[in-house]
Amino acid sequence: MRTTKRFTPQVLGRFRRECRGEGTLADYLPWHRVGRGDPASKGRSHLVPWRDRQRELLSDLEWVTFIFVTMMSDQVLDVREQFPLALNDRDHELRAYDCEAGISHPPGTLALAKAMQIKHPRITGVDAIDHWVMTTDLLVTIRDDQGRPSLLAVSCKFDDQAKLKRPHELLSLERAYWQARQVPWLLITPALFDESVTLTLRRLNCWVFESQCSVEDRQIAAEIAFRCVGRSLTVLLQQLQHRFGSMERAQIACFQSVWAGEIPLDLRRTWRNDAPIKLLTPSEFWALNPVASRRTSWI
Repeated sequence: MRTTKRFTPQVLGRFRRECRGEGTLADYLPWHRVGRGDPASKGRSHLVPWRDRQRELLSDLEWVTFIFVTMMSDQVLDVREQFPLALNDRDHELRAYDCEAGISHPPGTLALAKAMQIKHPRITGVDAIDHWVMTTDLLVTIRDDQGRPSLLAVSCKFDDQAKLKRPHELLSLERAYWQARQVPWLLITPALFDESVTLTLRRLNCWVFESQCSVEDRQIAAEIAFRCVGRSLTVLLQQLQHRFGSMERAQIACFQSVWAGEIPLDLRRTWRNDAPIKLLTPSEFWALNPVASRRTSWI
């Protein structure tokens, strides 16, 4: 795939003209995108269909973290990836959903960097210099029991990257940005989760992101799963196939129920379907998910 060789002030100007970083739900445009016109990301990019929009994730770690977020789908209203941080004061990011929510005009990264005595990142071109626009990997909008929205900011970094001096400074600035907005911020690194869990989730995601099953199908799958504890996953799927008349419907109902925690399957299991089913308590199940349990690598 051909891409622009490097970021320049002109590239950032194009991003602004395209209204990147604006909108919500299906209308949101990420600041950084997977496409021919953007500089290539360092990691492997992913285009993931979820709800009404294709999500643009710039690394395997972002993809895994996005998967953890989608497991909380009953609470999650929206996910805005590659979300740009304001350089100067502007309305609180929550006001995109509720015009009266959040602090009025919290500070941007330029004022925060000056107060923290951190050199704000810049970008140079042939005849221009501009301030670099920092981003948060995933800005999650969560709905509470009363339907009120709140935000959770999530950044993804590999363990060795987060410990380097300059990346640590910029993470400190990003954290301060969300602190000024009273928004929780998580730093997700591979040290926070079991790789076997992510392998299981990556194998199951094809049954989750495509067709959505009914709540009734998920409930039936959960009821039968609890009766199949100690038996194999193959037996569970065969029983669901007999109930639904379709193996595809059985797999969709089973794995979407697992995704939602209604079947609290031990996700550290082997890939073999003939292995016995082991279920966890709800608290043990959600502890496998660093975003749901609000773990962070920040120190």
